[in-house]
Amino acid sequence: MDESLSSSQRSALPDTPVSRLNRLDACAVSDALDKLGLSGVVTGIHRLSTDRKIAGRVLTVKLGLIQGPINATRHLSTAAIEAAEPGDVIVVEQRTGVDAAAWGGVLSRGAQLRGISGVICEGPARDVDESRQLDFPVFARDHTSRTARGRIVEVGTNVPILVGHVPVTPGDYVMADASAVVFVTQAEIARVLEAAEAIAHREAAMVQALAEGKRISEVMGASYEKMLEPNAK
Repeated sequence: MDESLSSSQRSALPDTPVSRLNRLDACAVSDALDKLGLSGVVTGIHRLSTDRKIAGRVLTVKLGLIQGPINATRHLSTAAIEAAEPGDVIVVEQRTGVDAAAWGGVLSRGAQLRGISGVICEGPARDVDESRQLDFPVFARDHTSRTARGRIVEVGTNVPILVGHVPVTPGDYVMADASAVVFVTQAEIARVLEAAEAIAHREAAMVQALAEGKRISEVMGASYEKMLEPNAK
């Protein structure tokens, strides 16, 4: 459950897939994927610059090694920032093995001005302190001071990428918090949200039962253990 919004603020959010993701947390969505037999969870990517979670539609960037003479006319990820809609999340793949940042502080400022919700890097980010000062959410596999210039280049914008072991396509949905990054495809978002909301509702009822004096072993008993089985109600 998202604790950064009050209950009245959560209920006031418009009923869209992104707003519904914003009412949940990564664990509820992860549990829903387990229940439905779907993949999408990526661990080991850390929230570096804020204490906030993010959710939105995915816009992708793929980075790669420099091949031949460098003739760059623009910096990596700038095309994605200019193409993004407010509320989008930019997801960058930098799996070259080279210690070079997939994201930096000027990019954070540009993205924030466009209303982008945040960035997720399969690879390192830099200028973390600057992104913290901006309160712009940066999630990354690692951090570095090394620039991308002269080391890596952009291979494509809005192309299929790989984050962890999860294939990610432009237009997919993503939410990320302190627990994990979770991707949901466009085709599966409706039933994943339905399952995640049901799980969150049941867990809220369990918390209430504990507050009313029920024993935790009773609250987290057989029904809890079987809650994610495909036919469990």
